[in-house]
Amino acid sequence: MPTHGRLRLTTTEAESGAKRTTELDYVRSEGRLTVVVPGPGSPGWYRDLLDHPFVEVRLDEQELGLIAVPSEDGRTVALERAPGENGAAPAEVRTLADKLLEIHAWLRAQLAHVTAESEAHFASPNGSGAPLGLQIRQHCLAFCEALSHHHNGEDAGVFPGIAAHHPHLRETLDRLTEEHRTVARIKEGLVALLADIGTADPERFRTELARMSKELTAHLDYEEEWLIPVLAEVPFPPMRDTARRSPSVSS
Repeated sequence: MPTHGRLRLTTTEAESGAKRTTELDYVRSEGRLTVVVPGPGSPGWYRDLLDHPFVEVRLDEQELGLIAVPSEDGRTVALERAPGENGAAPAEVRTLADKLLEIHAWLRAQLAHVTAESEAHFASPNGSGAPLGLQIRQHCLAFCEALSHHHNGEDAGVFPGIAAHHPHLRETLDRLTEEHRTVARIKEGLVALLADIGTADPERFRTELARMSKELTAHLDYEEEWLIPVLAEVPFPPMRDTARRSPSVSS
């Protein structure tokens, strides 16, 4: 039987980046959590999640990080765990190397999921000529947002810290930084393509997604080869009672 109640949804405003919290009615049925979009017109929180699919949900005294996927008619929004996340406790992370591998695994899983959704779209009747749909859009934007957050965190903190203590890795870090720029250009192209889902070219999206997969996979493999031995010496988190965060939002 479906259950009903109220939840608090926190979104990121598209223009300012400020947080917006809204109380909404929800329906939970067969493990699926949805909220109804009141009409007419699109409320601010709905416009927010179209640009920033990651949302925070307060429900039954729990804080959840979820991905918002509107229905094609815009009347409801599904609040989903990221593909591969089942709510189980994550594996213990003791070092920065463990954390990096956790984040990389998350990114690989999300990219594989978006790729599988894209291929399913093309396998459907008239797939190459049909719009990509909001599900592919939201999952891809969530992946892109998490990727940017992770790489920005590395550029601002992790890489300078490694360079200061391990100067022999400067050439490696320079290469990784340049690869960040390459991946960022592909990511920006994907985001631009998905700005208007109705006019996005599915074939171009497929090509750019394949480029992303190739470049990012090579980048992650190279980073792990060179940095994991060094980061395995660094405890994580620095204070053992520091709250851990989802790899989707960690740097």
